Amino acid sequence: MGAGDLTPGTLAPPVPRPLVWEEGCVRILDQTRLQGEEAWLECRTVASVADAIRRLAVRGAPAIGIAGAYGVALAAHTGEPLDAAARELVATRPTAANLRWAVERVVRAAAAGRDALAEARAVEREDEQACEAIGEYGAALVPERANVLTHCNTGMLCTGGIGTAQGVIWTAHAQGKRVHVWVDETRPVLQGARLTAWELQRLGVPMTHVADGAAASLMSRGLVDLVITGADRIAANGDVANKVGTYGLAVSAAHHRVPFYVAAPTSTIDLATTAGDDIPIEEREPDEVRSAAGAPVAPPDVPVANPAFDVTPSSLVTAIVTERGVVRAPYPDRLRALTGATA
Repeated sequence: MGAGDLTPGTLAPPVPRPLVWEEGCVRILDQTRLQGEEAWLECRTVASVADAIRRLAVRGAPAIGIAGAYGVALAAHTGEPLDAAARELVATRPTAANLRWAVERVVRAAAAGRDALAEARAVEREDEQACEAIGEYGAALVPERANVLTHCNTGMLCTGGIGTAQGVIWTAHAQGKRVHVWVDETRPVLQGARLTAWELQRLGVPMTHVADGAAASLMSRGLVDLVITGADRIAANGDVANKVGTYGLAVSAAHHRVPFYVAAPTSTIDLATTAGDDIPIEEREPDEVRSAAGAPVAPPDVPVANPAFDVTPSSLVTAIVTERGVVRAPYPDRLRALTGATA
């Protein structure tokens, strides 16, 4: 059976799940060591789960939400105070809405007398289902033989299922649309080069790895039919926080009249955040910029700014793809309706 004959739920060759629960232990695939080796961390304390999230051993908004959910379940299992565990976990990555959403959901379940582990498993299971639906809705937006440009990693390594933006790509590929993917390297931590390219090669999806700075030139030459990225938080007005570099792609896409899509589960939509200016942007360690894949590329004492995310204004977003459907502007009322929020 060829890769084009696979259904989205069939992985061949397999892509590892980013984390699993095993008898009082959260086993996390250490993505900082991919693609060189597949090493697993055994996290038996909330502090170890928090450390894995903080240093990007597990990453991607849905996956860190799942990790946070299992972190709370681990606290319940070991007898640690849940409120303290929740604060420690949420503080690790302040930009991603899914982390707080998942942690608070499991804490509420435990406070109501429900099983924390069962609730964490439900978070993971629901994300898997959401990814499947996002893939189906998003694939309908992808033309035959499309050249798709994506940024960062939004696939099976960072969700509970087939991925968000990459889930759309995988579904279109599985439907036989013969897509080709331009994979941004995604500096400074190279999630595109290390992870997205690695996943797509394993899945047999045609792709070409490019430097981040090449994207605008590809668009100018008519070599990009659409851009699709994930999101770490979507504000009530449709502004989108995502891996730094996304905003520049959206600007270039608008200039070249290329559709710019965002794919994310509804748990990423944060109606309490009015607009992008209100989204906290995580500032990470300067050595991530001073080096590339562990090799120094700048003077060791050079001053560095390292925002992990940027914000794309809703005016540049063609549509947002969720597990409940595709949303287009005007976003405020439609996002509220999509999430079932009341006025």
